[in-house]
Amino acid sequence: MFLGLDIGRQYVKMVTMNKTKDGYKVLDAGHRLVPEPNQAFDPDKIDTHHWVMAIKELLRQQGLNPKKVKTLATGISGAAASVKQITTMEMPIEELESAMTFEARKHIPMDGTDAVIDYQILGSNKQEVDKIDVGLVACTKGVLNNHMALIKDCGLKAGIVDVNPIALSNAFTFVKNMPDDGLVVMLDIGAVSSSLVVYGKGQQFFTRDLPIGGHHFVKELSTKKDISYIESQDLLYKEGLSATKSKDSVDDATASVGLAEKTVFDSLVEDLRRSLRFYAKQTGQSFFLKVFLTGGSAITPGLEEFFKEKLNIETSVFDPFENIEGIDNISLTNKSQFATALGLGIRGGMNSE
Repeated sequence: MFLGLDIGRQYVKMVTMNKTKDGYKVLDAGHRLVPEPNQAFDPDKIDTHHWVMAIKELLRQQGLNPKKVKTLATGISGAAASVKQITTMEMPIEELESAMTFEARKHIPMDGTDAVIDYQILGSNKQEVDKIDVGLVACTKGVLNNHMALIKDCGLKAGIVDVNPIALSNAFTFVKNMPDDGLVVMLDIGAVSSSLVVYGKGQQFFTRDLPIGGHHFVKELSTKKDISYIESQDLLYKEGLSATKSKDSVDDATASVGLAEKTVFDSLVEDLRRSLRFYAKQTGQSFFLKVFLTGGSAITPGLEEFFKEKLNIETSVFDPFENIEGIDNISLTNKSQFATALGLGIRGGMNSE
């Protein structure tokens, strides 16, 4: 059994799966709130103690015996790690390892003496013969040690530590057929930030952390409507972006949306647009096929349509369990928030090959 455990700021999510002849079978999936229930979420007050409690409760809630887990895969957020794709000469694995350490220090803005470096061969480079594309990942030893200590405190055996944006792309590649041309854009909307991933067949892999998440949606609506955080959260869940409209504009179909949308939702779209422009300028590639929304706030009513209208790019909420065996036996209200956990579980299975 492979366990993918996504440790978020507001929720911890897990997916367990087994390998089958044709791929994977999902055994179970579940999530648990990290802060105290029925209290306003304050990301600054979340610490290791809260995560340990939430993960232990999640395992208990799902009836999971950690001893039955063959491989545990967890992820470090994109904000805590650096991910960069480079092109290098084909060479034996032993030589590649030392070459990657050198390349990481050259390409990744991090103190090399305090960095943990890993890499993944992505395949042959399309433009240059005898060259390969390699994904470089680096984080500080402090980040990794704290992560490993957290896993240990939960009574779990540390297995694979991946980076969440890569786990997200693994989930997508497993579920969908990557088009031969064009680029896929994924936006994982977390509690306090959103993780952007852009990639395509033979194209540059790009990821960036955007500093806006569901917490900001709720907080701003709470301020605008002068209601409590919990009330704002419920209102946003039920009415979505329409809740941000002022009373005067409800009957006016052409009225511009309210203050909360203009500041938070538009800011997120603008951050995304700016990142896509940067990608296009760096790579010369700008054929963005579709935006896939994932994460806890991806199903906010009206958000999908808002992105589509503002970006003029086809947008939909990503279902990570599409066509995966076993999912019919599991009841989930928001499948999109399990995308990273599923990708981590798949990574655990890949490692056992």
